[in-house]
Amino acid sequence: MEENKRKAFIQKLKSKYRLAVFNEQSYQEVLVVRLSRLNVFTFIGFSAILLIALVILLIAFTGLKEYIPGYPDPNQRLLIVRNAERVDSLILEIEKRNKFIENMQMILSGEVPNEDQEASAGEASESLPETHKDDSSGWRAIEFTKSEEDSVFRALVEQEEKFNSHHQIAKGLNPLLENTFFFPPLEGMVVNQFGNPKGHYGVDIVAGPGARVSAVMDGVVIFSGWTVETGYVIQIQHANNFISMYKHNERLLKSTGEHVKAGEAIANVGNSGELTTGPHLHFELWHNGVPLDPLEYISF
Repeated sequence: MEENKRKAFIQKLKSKYRLAVFNEQSYQEVLVVRLSRLNVFTFIGFSAILLIALVILLIAFTGLKEYIPGYPDPNQRLLIVRNAERVDSLILEIEKRNKFIENMQMILSGEVPNEDQEASAGEASESLPETHKDDSSGWRAIEFTKSEEDSVFRALVEQEEKFNSHHQIAKGLNPLLENTFFFPPLEGMVVNQFGNPKGHYGVDIVAGPGARVSAVMDGVVIFSGWTVETGYVIQIQHANNFISMYKHNERLLKSTGEHVKAGEAIANVGNSGELTTGPHLHFELWHNGVPLDPLEYISF
């Protein structure tokens, strides 16, 4: 009985079926395929196995495996290990540096180094003269004295600096500056002084919009135009290699190449350019390529 059922099942799998595709209009056969259940199961199974194999190969040999949650990335693990080693090395170097600095500070202050720093302290002590050691405590306060060579070098530098024009300007020894009269470019309140903030090579003077800006000395306009950061700018070349600059103006009254007189109107106060927070004049005074503090020579 069981044998008959098994034969009937096998016979059913091997039974041929005809799959036909007809043209709806003419009922003509377009495609005819003879299939059995065994052929269909075999084709589906082989296709599934092939698809699974292709997916496995695609994941194993491409970068898609990195997007699978939980899949270990060997490169990432190697990078983590290397970073951990670098962090450990940096920590050790920082500890050594801190110990060395602390040890040197204690030596310079005349104190006895800690026990765990005796080795480094011993190396430092070998480089110190015998006069800086004490038999009882091991160390005493270090006294720094001027050597004969240091005094000679200082005298040589001071002698050279006497003829340095920058040095004379800084010390107020330049007779040219002492005898030069500058006309105030604008009457107002100075809100930002020379060097505040760092790199500020002039002064910021607040005044009402449209106020008159005057030339500080006789000269020739060497630049009159627009810049993105400082807006409308005018620069004047004066005698004895003086240059004055006027920035953030609302309007320029002089063009490049024109001659101006001291006190003559050259622009109007404005708020032009990106580096401005309100109507004001940024004024700079230069001599021999060196910026000067206008407050030392001009009364605003």
